[in-house]
Amino acid sequence: MEHPAFVLTGLGSWNRFDRRTVMCRRRHSCSRLVRVTSSTLSWKWEGRAALAGAVVTQVAGWMVPVVAHYLRWGGSEAWDVLGTDFESHFVMMAATTGFGVLHSGLASLRPWVAPRIGERGFRILFALFSLPSAVGTIAYFITHRYDGMTLWQLHTVPGMHDLIVIGTTISFLLLYPATFNLLEVAAIKKPTFRIYEEGIMRITRHPQLWGQVLWCITHTLWIGSTLTLTASLGLISHHFFGAWNGDRRLRDRYGEEWEKFASRTSLIPFQAILEGRQKLEPLEFFRPAYLGVLGFVYLAYISHPAILGLVGYHGQFGG
Repeated sequence: MEHPAFVLTGLGSWNRFDRRTVMCRRRHSCSRLVRVTSSTLSWKWEGRAALAGAVVTQVAGWMVPVVAHYLRWGGSEAWDVLGTDFESHFVMMAATTGFGVLHSGLASLRPWVAPRIGERGFRILFALFSLPSAVGTIAYFITHRYDGMTLWQLHTVPGMHDLIVIGTTISFLLLYPATFNLLEVAAIKKPTFRIYEEGIMRITRHPQLWGQVLWCITHTLWIGSTLTLTASLGLISHHFFGAWNGDRRLRDRYGEEWEKFASRTSLIPFQAILEGRQKLEPLEFFRPAYLGVLGFVYLAYISHPAILGLVGYHGQFGG
């Protein structure tokens, strides 16, 4: 029979772990216990932090046009925002929030809907609702991206264009896990569930979140308008909520299996690696799919003027 790793003295619970109440039978058992408990507490606090991040960025997004209007006009007119060029900011926030509610809401209904219409049917239903919402939100952003107040103009700063291109490229590479099974995403092949713990997932288990954050940073820096800042805060809020909601759904569905996965990964990039809970494997990044992502980014870059031209508005800087 194995020796117990620890003995608890006094009151308390596993979730209220206090190293002062632990008497280790062996030194290595103590260090292992601390690591396990730390990782357990880590993913729980990560969920709370993600939810708090969603709330903070959501509130900030709605406040941007109010504060910008006050800075421009001041006085009692600060709250008379509707009917001005800041009105589009509220529409933008409503669009990003609506998309987030629709996207996360449908995902939360999956345990009840998928068994009735099948996984492939659920993917099709999900796409029928979420894709039009996404396209409409993107089109509105492109059309109104220079609305409101100009915060900065960095187009002429040396190296800024290259920095934006590099940052945007990295943001798309962070979305790489979505390309693992494109046939399943398109509902051509029967979808299945897998927990991936390789490549970018070793760095963070929510690469889509940080890819979106990086995309928002680069585009806000380049465009420099309050509308873009508002849209970015709305998108980041949705992805923070999606990280919390995704972890919650997977834990409810897979229980201990997911908890073990979460204890070996992290929400914050590189945290699990720095804490010794995960190990980076550089060879896992040499995959053909990455070439496809880079090819997509290049095509999107060269076709950017045409894409912007589809909505009939190029903005004051033409970018």
